[in-house]
Amino acid sequence: SLKGAVQLPRGEEQNDWVAVHVVDFFNRINLIYGTISDWCTEQSCPVMSGGPRYEYRWQDEHKYRRPTALSAPQYMNLLMDWIEVQINNEDIFPTNVGTPFPKNFLPVVKKILSRLFRVFVHVYIHHFDRISQMGSEAHVNTCYKHFYYFVKEFNLIDTKELEPL
Repeated sequence: SLKGAVQLPRGEEQNDWVAVHVVDFFNRINLIYGTISDWCTEQSCPVMSGGPRYEYRWQDEHKYRRPTALSAPQYMNLLMDWIEVQINNEDIFPTNVGTPFPKNFLPVVKKILSRLFRVFVHVYIHHFDRISQMGSEAHVNTCYKHFYYFVKEFNLIDTKELEPL
């Protein structure tokens, strides 16, 4: 049961549990996007969206200080690079046993997960036909269920943000 699998095991530190899952979700969702990236082009996906009702704009601390409309491939590249920087930053994701997690750990995790959710939205809405053609629906659906149960279990994404799926 995926619902049971996401629950914090007895004796486990919650931030450790969350950190391991964030890295795992990043790797799996990046792989899912990679399987359809040849069909997610500037021409086919000129806007990062989840259908006509949901457009996602990129914002960061460097080049895009204001929310900026980008193509889906541009958005995905920036997103994956940004997440990789976050999870490799030992000030946010400490790797040494006993090193405490920073106060901003959960806000950073929430931002990572809400942005990863947008990848699911885009893939499901715009590229699920390709996922089906590859016979990967069960894998993508299971990954999404695991992600969904996890973020709900630890209240890591606002319910309103989950509405597109």
